[in-house]
Amino acid sequence: MIHQSKSYIKFIRLSKNRHGVHSPFLYDLVTKCFNDKTKYSEYEILKSHRKALRSDTSTFEMKDFGQGSRVFKGNARKVSAVVKNAGMRKKRQKLLFRLAKYFKSENILELGTSLGLGTLALSLSNEFAAIHTVEGCPNTLNKAQEYFEKFNLHNIQIHQQLFSEFLESRNFGTEKYDLIFIDGDHNGERTLGYFNSLLKNIHNDSIIIFDDIYWSKDMTEAWQKIIANEKVTVSIDTFQWGLVFFRKEQPKQDFVIRI
Repeated sequence: MIHQSKSYIKFIRLSKNRHGVHSPFLYDLVTKCFNDKTKYSEYEILKSHRKALRSDTSTFEMKDFGQGSRVFKGNARKVSAVVKNAGMRKKRQKLLFRLAKYFKSENILELGTSLGLGTLALSLSNEFAAIHTVEGCPNTLNKAQEYFEKFNLHNIQIHQQLFSEFLESRNFGTEKYDLIFIDGDHNGERTLGYFNSLLKNIHNDSIIIFDDIYWSKDMTEAWQKIIANEKVTVSIDTFQWGLVFFRKEQPKQDFVIRI
């Protein structure tokens, strides 16, 4: 927590809003996506889904393959408690929806389904979207899928595997993804490994989003190595998330943006 506090102070000092941005690509992204105030009809579905999860008092056994929870003790967890204490916040869920919609992402990969809050946002972002979502815990994935079916979402393909197993599987191959959302594990060394494995699966207009880049020192170190990679031309640090782009037409730039 000390690392996060110190990092946030530094972030506030270095970050800019749209008025401090001189890149046309980033200015449009900030004004037309990050700061988009449109009340999309899909937000009501996100709200209903979240409300249903928060009302679900059933208990399931969660097996955590990442760095563990800073909130929960033991593996038996109520659905409502997971959403309340560890689920993606409403603001971030809407932002994920807008990002996928803004970039017209169709082929999407999510590493870390959890209860499906992010998956739902990605699913609703584009009627032509195909979502591949990967989750190691079978009980968590079963609960998420229960709600995907309840909300009639048919563009989501689930994979019950560890991230490393999925990325190394023969079926994964070299398929290109428009958007990749890495929301799980929080181990710096493994996160860097996922990034390196995924470099064969990106194209010029791909975007990779990393959650919790200031979770720990090793996650922040991994983020610094990621943005230093020669294939990354633009990076955006929003504190909670780190976004990287591979646009060859862009000069290499790193931005720190307040949302």
